[in-house]
Amino acid sequence: MKVIEKIKAAAAADPNRVVFSFEFFPPKTEDGVDNLFERMDRMVAHNPSFCDITWGAGGTTADLTLEIANKMQNIICVETMMHLTCTNMPVEKIDHALQTIKSNGLQNVLALRGDPPHGQDKFVQTEGGFACARDLVKHIRDKYGDYFGITVAGYPEAHPDVIGSDGLATVEGYQNDLAYLKSKVDAGADLIVTQLFYDTDIFLKFVNDCRQIGITCPIVPGIMPINNYKGFIRMTGFCKTKIPADIMAALEPIKDNEEAVKAYGIHLGTEMCKKILAHGIKTLHLYTLNMEKSALAILMNLGLIEESKISRSLPWRRPTNVFRIREDVRPIFWANRPKSYISRTIGWDQYPHGRWGDSGNPSYGALTDYQFMRPRARDKKLSEEWAVPLKSIEDIYERFKLYCLGKLRSNPWSELDGLQPETKIINEQLEKINMKGFLTINSQPAVNGEKSDSPTVGWGGPGGYVYQKAYVEFFCSKEKLDALVDKCKDRPSLTFMAVNKQGSWKSNVGQTDVNAVTWGVFPAKEIIQPTIVDPVSFNVWKDEAFEIWSRGWACLYPEGDASRKLVEEMLARALIILSNCVTGGGQLLLGQLGRQ
Repeated sequence: MKVIEKIKAAAAADPNRVVFSFEFFPPKTEDGVDNLFERMDRMVAHNPSFCDITWGAGGTTADLTLEIANKMQNIICVETMMHLTCTNMPVEKIDHALQTIKSNGLQNVLALRGDPPHGQDKFVQTEGGFACARDLVKHIRDKYGDYFGITVAGYPEAHPDVIGSDGLATVEGYQNDLAYLKSKVDAGADLIVTQLFYDTDIFLKFVNDCRQIGITCPIVPGIMPINNYKGFIRMTGFCKTKIPADIMAALEPIKDNEEAVKAYGIHLGTEMCKKILAHGIKTLHLYTLNMEKSALAILMNLGLIEESKISRSLPWRRPTNVFRIREDVRPIFWANRPKSYISRTIGWDQYPHGRWGDSGNPSYGALTDYQFMRPRARDKKLSEEWAVPLKSIEDIYERFKLYCLGKLRSNPWSELDGLQPETKIINEQLEKINMKGFLTINSQPAVNGEKSDSPTVGWGGPGGYVYQKAYVEFFCSKEKLDALVDKCKDRPSLTFMAVNKQGSWKSNVGQTDVNAVTWGVFPAKEIIQPTIVDPVSFNVWKDEAFEIWSRGWACLYPEGDASRKLVEEMLARALIILSNCVTGGGQLLLGQLGRQ
């Protein structure tokens, strides 16, 4: 979806609603990229309207920017705007970048001239390229029509090239810069995001000046929190940004105290935003410098986010890829591995909307190394918490129990950091059944008409009611399965599916029966059922679930290690993965397991 459409839709729905966004840049190392995605994941949970990723000076990070933009849109699931510059970019490279992001479902571009290449003082037009951002905007509109939302940069103090040695632009230079900005909008841009500034009066005057010459599109203020003194001086010097005397006076006594500088930066950013919002501007763009604490602290101070209350439009993060924007139904099996699910369904021609059957039984992508890749920080956490000495089967049970109690943050079967909040409702019961040898990897409690803005189980926004069937998914031995099935024969409200690694199937439901396990009722809407149990998908998931025993856990130990052998023996004993969903009586299900 185009960012301009999101901004307009938010304003139409609630004129007082403030929307915010974040900017990131490509890190220089693989570890840095991994850490950035972890940080993005946490920040995107607060529902920014979009995030953007920079192109890099002189186009030096072009390939990495394209890769990160693709993952932001399709794996992190945030509306993504990619910077695109003219520096060192003939038209063929520009079109390659645009075609790449279009094929990946991105619709937003920030068109820039770009800084001079490294080692040069002035911008020089590349042969076969463009001289300025306006020409780039015109090219995008001429060749790609209305597909892309195009954003351009605005400079409240004028472009740095126009600012003289005294730190000011002449009146003529400032007016010419405004006229050039209007020409970028007239060429097809539909949104302006400003360069950083620290004098809000200058920004507000700039907005008024833009309106006076006929620029009517939204103008989004770019806010850069001060995180450390030296970086602040370097950045404002590079951008030729005016620093008000009171800010320098506040920073001078604390410039060597990084924590004090950061605290002041949060205070200053908050006050700047308050003044901007008081003047009727309802958009904020935060230059994060790939750091989260200051940006989130400013938004919390403004009352725009709450750390303990993160709203969800669905039980899982909604996709932003233009090709799957209508998707609103998924199997529950990948609830804790959403990135794996997206990677295995990325080639579908049609995504389920309304009912799972609308998907036309598409085929899942094969398991590859990608599904078992982990960020290094996460790999380290798993090694610390799961690669511990194991002397008996009970030690394996203990790992699962500790995770269900929230005493471990990682789990080989989960991409998430820690437990879902709703798990705390049933974690003591999960503790008991894990110690009985039913090793749980996915579950949800029964919910009967809870308000949709509940911080624990809510989704879909306020005004509705949500429902869940109790569900638990686990590994156990064949003997335990047989005993459990025998006990549940007189419990028609319990449904189950069981399969071993070789594909031997046992169930009391048909192999084509689809069962909704989560649904919601909202004013003026049809019933939404975003999470289902589907036997066909379960058979696909079981291969991944079994494979995690070896590629997600056993591999954390050295070859020949006794603990590794014990984990591998658990898999070799033809463990059954059993999926139970309940049409009623969630406590009954957990009670039956606990008594085995």
